[in-house]
Amino acid sequence: MTAPARRPGPPPGGPPAARMMMGGGPPEKLQDFKGSTKRLLGLLKPQRVVIGFVMLFGVVSVFLSVLGPYLLGKATDVIFAGVIGRMIPDGVTQEQAAEALRERGDTTQADLVASVDHVVPGQGVDFTRLGQILAWVVVIYLGAWLFGVFQGRLTTKAVQAAVYDLRAQVEAKLARLPLSYFDKQPRGEVLSRATNDTDNISQTLQQTLAQLVTAQLMIVGVLGVMFWISPLLALIALITVPVSVWLTAAIGKRSQPQFVAQWKTTGKLNGHIEEMFTGHALVRVFGRQHEAAEVFQGHNDDLYASSFRAQFISGLIQPAMMFISNLNYVLVAVVGGLRVASGTLTLGEVQAFIQYSRQFSQPLTQVASMANLIQSGVASAERVFALLDAPEQSPDPEPLDLPGVRGRITFENVSFRYLPDKPLIDNLSLTVEPGQTVAIVGPTGAGKTTLVNLLMRFYDVTSGRILLDGVDIATMPREQLREQIGMVLQDTWLFSGSITENLAYGADDFDQAAVLRAAEAAHVDGFVRTLPDGYETKIDEEGSNVSAGQKQLLTIARAFLAEPSILILDEATSSVDTRTEVLIQRAMGNLRTGRTSFVIAHRLSTIRDADVILVMENGSIVEQGTHDDLMAAKGAYERLYSAQFAQAVAEVD
Repeated sequence: MTAPARRPGPPPGGPPAARMMMGGGPPEKLQDFKGSTKRLLGLLKPQRVVIGFVMLFGVVSVFLSVLGPYLLGKATDVIFAGVIGRMIPDGVTQEQAAEALRERGDTTQADLVASVDHVVPGQGVDFTRLGQILAWVVVIYLGAWLFGVFQGRLTTKAVQAAVYDLRAQVEAKLARLPLSYFDKQPRGEVLSRATNDTDNISQTLQQTLAQLVTAQLMIVGVLGVMFWISPLLALIALITVPVSVWLTAAIGKRSQPQFVAQWKTTGKLNGHIEEMFTGHALVRVFGRQHEAAEVFQGHNDDLYASSFRAQFISGLIQPAMMFISNLNYVLVAVVGGLRVASGTLTLGEVQAFIQYSRQFSQPLTQVASMANLIQSGVASAERVFALLDAPEQSPDPEPLDLPGVRGRITFENVSFRYLPDKPLIDNLSLTVEPGQTVAIVGPTGAGKTTLVNLLMRFYDVTSGRILLDGVDIATMPREQLREQIGMVLQDTWLFSGSITENLAYGADDFDQAAVLRAAEAAHVDGFVRTLPDGYETKIDEEGSNVSAGQKQLLTIARAFLAEPSILILDEATSSVDTRTEVLIQRAMGNLRTGRTSFVIAHRLSTIRDADVILVMENGSIVEQGTHDDLMAAKGAYERLYSAQFAQAVAEVD
């Protein structure tokens, strides 16, 4: 397509303009936490093999981590057996020592001595066996760490691949969305969904996926070992679980809406910043810095309030879980101590169980503390999914065989409306012969630019049809149609790159000679050669290193180079001086030779040579003819022309 990416927007009579940020964004849809979470996890489905290895490494890492406290308990038993063995005189067996304690009436201590395994009377701690156990503990914990590293690396690979695919889906979706979507959405809001929300999803998956997998495996593994060591202590540890679940759910329910509000407000703030940055010159010219700052302050205050509430409420989960975990620890320690004293459990088993109770509480606390990340990520996911689910433009048909486009345009009974109850163009019929120059004039909101939007298929007609060389453009792929059309807009668009790259934006095959010919025809060559790097001069993103008139000349040269069959000129000479305008008009005359041209103009002096002038009012053609014919008719065109002439005389006086 030869037109730049920025397209003509609808006139005031068209669709509702994108609301200013103080008016709020689009209506917030009902939150579907479960559905959005399921869909978010569905992004990982293409990475299921990698996720399988993540699970496998997680199982191994958790198994080794669970085995560690058990071996440490055995090490404690070795130390305690050495202490008991040193207390028993050499030559006295363990059973004799326990019986002697019972005869003295010290039953509790007798049960404790009898329950200790591997006691050697008269000897201390078996450091050889203790060293072997501790060596295994080191190996096991090192293995758990290594498998945890592998799990983390694979998790990063899976998450980044999933988010990469998500960004590709968003980019492809933006290309399929109709123009009406962008007319109704603040630009900063769309950017926020495509960037900030996508990045937040990436962070959420990265920080929670592996931890959630490990936490669930840890809970299952630790709980199994706890029941194996002591079913009674395991049941005591489970008492606090329902309380933890209820508390997490209650706090999460209150914080969830705050995260939705946080990201919605972030979109509003980004939209306002984008608008103010894009129009910063106008903001300064009209002295609206104070008002812009006030609007920014309002959005910033709203973002602070929603972010504070979201983080504060969700932040209550971790201290609450720590309190419940401490209660669990106290219960296990007290009951475990009594069981050791009664000889039912060894000291090492109780020590291992206390470690397991901590390991059991830790993943519960981790899962609960991740609730704020999960809720924030799901809130962002809902916003991105809302973008992905937005209605798309109708699919393109198969490309047609168009051997040579002549440029005959026919509007047959075309009607169009942006809103169902507000007709804009009604039953318009028009035929433009190949090579004709058609000027479209009329007051603001008459439908001039809308006519161009329909021809470019930025919008589809409500009824009727538009034909190009007898072929309904609705049966043509949009790209194939737009390849035939060159467009020069009043609002210029240049991208960051060299002047040559900008001029060649709409041309597939070109050489430097063609660039020079187009530049000379558009009177660009003269000022480009005065620049330090000539045609290799880099233009920044805003085009601030060239004047407004020079930018307009560059976009005109771009249309020259593309050599389209149809030209659309929307106030193409509005930003150049009078002398340059005369030169461009001559060049346009050469360019329009043999090409169908549509010229939208407010300065009627620039379209006097048009083959046909269409005068539009309220979406209808009220007059059409040449300049002389319309002036002689003393109608709407004559009134517009006389008013502009009188205004010009008044400005001179």
